[in-house]
Amino acid sequence: MNAAAKLGAYVLGLTVVFGGALGVGQVAGPTAAPAQVEDHAAMAPEGNHEQTKVDTPRGLQVSENGYTLNPLTTAKAGEPTDFRFTVTGPDGKPVTDYQVQHDKKLHFIVVPRDLASFQHLHPVQDGDGVWSVRLTLANPGAYRAFADFAPVGGGSLTLGADLLVAGDYAPQPLAQVTRTATVDGYTVSLQGDLVPGQASKLTLSVSKDGEPVTDLQPYLGAYGHLVALRAGDLAYLHVHPEESVKAGPEITFYAEVPSGGDYRLFLDFQHDGKVRTADFTARATGAGQAHPGTSGHGH
Repeated sequence: MNAAAKLGAYVLGLTVVFGGALGVGQVAGPTAAPAQVEDHAAMAPEGNHEQTKVDTPRGLQVSENGYTLNPLTTAKAGEPTDFRFTVTGPDGKPVTDYQVQHDKKLHFIVVPRDLASFQHLHPVQDGDGVWSVRLTLANPGAYRAFADFAPVGGGSLTLGADLLVAGDYAPQPLAQVTRTATVDGYTVSLQGDLVPGQASKLTLSVSKDGEPVTDLQPYLGAYGHLVALRAGDLAYLHVHPEESVKAGPEITFYAEVPSGGDYRLFLDFQHDGKVRTADFTARATGAGQAHPGTSGHGH
């Protein structure tokens, strides 16, 4: 069996849920139970003193389960920077041992707060637990960085931290809802709708020059990666692969979002030796009843 066929056994159908690390957390490593938060005033009826817990979507916290994301570098607008950071563990020391997920020990996602761009990077780690990556933040403003990883002996985590770039900041309006994206001559179309509180089938189809692309290439152990972020708070969604033997043109996801509103979807795919990113704005509507802070699980 060739490499593409082996990969095709599990990579093309993808399930997206709030609460985990990017990619094959379900396959390549254990997935941690989402963090629990308490809010007695908001969630418990008056006179009810029992604790009520809800799941917190990934990426909203800089620290979780004793692990903390620590940026060590500041950046200037438009200047390439050797960006450095650590993840400290419950003992307060930088973590040095990580599980491999999607061929990497850590995935680093950086977006501006207005969600106008997207970077999926793979830092390198030195022996002291310091990660470094070449990073360019094009414009002044506030950015959100996500570290997506699973420490050895622990579950998958996604920690988020804000990066602030000095200068005059002119935020861009959120891109309009659309079902078609173009990038480098490729067209990616989106079928399906997000409905809060229930699994929703999304199918992304890749074509070039009007012809379907049926020979997508593996990238980090998969034919496609999807990152979805909720507009407003940048809650982070997780991708789980399902079985399929086709290398395109269609890539299928089952997304369970916890609330109505707009979401930005970023699809990475590789063809002709180059990774490209198609982006969409999708709106979740319908009669779902999930609490806005509740995770959906599609395991």
